[in-house]
Amino acid sequence: MSTEAPTSMETETVASETKLESNTLPPKPKFEPLKAHEMSDGRIQFRKVSVPPHRYSPLKKYWMDIYTPVYEQMKIDIRMNLKARKVELKTRSDTPDVSNLQKCADFVQAFMLGFNVPDAIALLRLDELYVESFEIKDVKTLRGEHLSRAIGRLSGKGGKTKFAIENATKTRVVIADTKIHILGSFANIKIARDSLCSLILGSPAGKVYSKLRQVTARLAERF
Repeated sequence: MSTEAPTSMETETVASETKLESNTLPPKPKFEPLKAHEMSDGRIQFRKVSVPPHRYSPLKKYWMDIYTPVYEQMKIDIRMNLKARKVELKTRSDTPDVSNLQKCADFVQAFMLGFNVPDAIALLRLDELYVESFEIKDVKTLRGEHLSRAIGRLSGKGGKTKFAIENATKTRVVIADTKIHILGSFANIKIARDSLCSLILGSPAGKVYSKLRQVTARLAERF
């Protein structure tokens, strides 16, 4: 009996000591979130987007439509370097997020590829949007009239086929000579690309339309 009593006393004192220690812990430090320029050690980050010759006039025409969302909403500095023929973007001290710089570069790049400003501006608003580019020769090697007919099949009479694919897959398609650019979400780009590849390989438009209807119906059921 005499040996058990001190052990219980010891355990009680140790427990009380640990309680005291836990109570006297210093409060957790509260750090303010880092700003964009502080994350990069105060260094200013740059992006440059080349302007192809055929997009020079549209850039002049729609400059304010591009400049306003980039400068005022995304808080990124933008200017046109006339000597180098490049659009230059850089972060500011009040830029809320570092990723804004890359978003703006993607937006300007999409405009250079031939997308309209209202379509390309979606790249600033949404995160899950991408631009995918490929050439007709990547799908099938075509030359001369065969290539011309393939381009004709892709766009259709008055752009009817292209618009049908865009509306069905919720994407935007630009056909620039033998290059094709698709703007949309990952899954939608895949559906649009499959339809365009079928047309390049020689499928008639009616067959592609019916396949698109099946795929879009399946997508509607899923969501």
